[in-house]
Amino acid sequence: MADDSGRGVSRRDVLTTSAGLGSAALLAGCTGGFASGGDGGDGGSGGEGSYTVSMAPTGEVEFDAPPESVAHYFPGYADMAVALGHADSINSIGVVSRYHVDHYDELDGVAIDKSSLTELVGDSGIDKELFYDLESDLHLIDPKWLVNNGFFGFEQADIEELSENVAPFLGNTVFRRTDKWHDYRFYTMYEAFGKMAAVHQEQERYESFRSFHDEFLATLQASLPSADARPNGLLCFAGSDEPEVFSPYRLTDKGTNKKPFRDLGIPDGLAGTGIEGLSTNDRGQIDYETMLDVDPDAIFIRGHEDKSRQEFEDTVVAFMQDHNTASELTAVQEGRVLRGGPIYLGPIQHLFVTERLALELFPDSYSGDLFDRDELAEIVTGNRSG
Repeated sequence: MADDSGRGVSRRDVLTTSAGLGSAALLAGCTGGFASGGDGGDGGSGGEGSYTVSMAPTGEVEFDAPPESVAHYFPGYADMAVALGHADSINSIGVVSRYHVDHYDELDGVAIDKSSLTELVGDSGIDKELFYDLESDLHLIDPKWLVNNGFFGFEQADIEELSENVAPFLGNTVFRRTDKWHDYRFYTMYEAFGKMAAVHQEQERYESFRSFHDEFLATLQASLPSADARPNGLLCFAGSDEPEVFSPYRLTDKGTNKKPFRDLGIPDGLAGTGIEGLSTNDRGQIDYETMLDVDPDAIFIRGHEDKSRQEFEDTVVAFMQDHNTASELTAVQEGRVLRGGPIYLGPIQHLFVTERLALELFPDSYSGDLFDRDELAEIVTGNRSG
């Protein structure tokens, strides 16, 4: 049987989304039960042997079973899938190099083969045919992210077509909160993580992970220096080993990739400066002269997560130390130029990045591993619950 486009109807049964994105299908097996939406969740039960998960902006999606093959754009959501024990379901990432997986090496039994992932973004955007080739059970991608990024070349009609012919969309752009087109509900990291637990029917594993996170933060924050003893920080992006200009972010943004800084109580070094530092598709830049006017206590530079701390210091930090203007910055002189963490951050990555920042910023307060790797690995691999 073929649809109006001449394509064969897929192997999946038809499922309907309440957001009007059309219909799609999932047939990954058979399961029943109720799917909670997690923190702030609004999931519900579907028909017999099915369950639903609801998330803005797509609304309610009905599943016959947990999806076996899932198209991802954001590495943060992929990290959630790994945390829930479903690494094998991930078939793609927007830009594979932005999915940082080195932390998994510290967790016994936790791994993902990045070489098996399809990269969605090419030189001319995203080829819609890739989604047909992947034949995913679910597109775990905020469709408004695709439509509102002109470079991708997507229109609403493309979303509707893929929803009808391949699989539904579900997901919310949560890594930042500065896009004007994002006029629908945002989710915290753990609210979005709870939704993914509902998708994969891994609520118990999610609750174990969330408890681990809460205990980690409670212990960490109990030893934090007082607020007046914490440095303010400038978070920026500069991928070069010899950076001259930087794209600034605001730590006051509540996006998920700022969570480590919020958890450590790091004040925004750009507060009151008039520098917006908007993280959108239209980015501004600052140079060392502007940075010196602000003179933050600490500088967190993104774009170097593939480097060790020593490699970062031997390249970026060494360049800044030898630079006529950069060398005058307080952060450079006092040794507080640090890697800023991934742009797209998931719950496993969050634990490691928060620990790293705590150790580097507050060596008098913390040392060694700040959470138990074996215990976390047991949660992720399903060998521990409760």
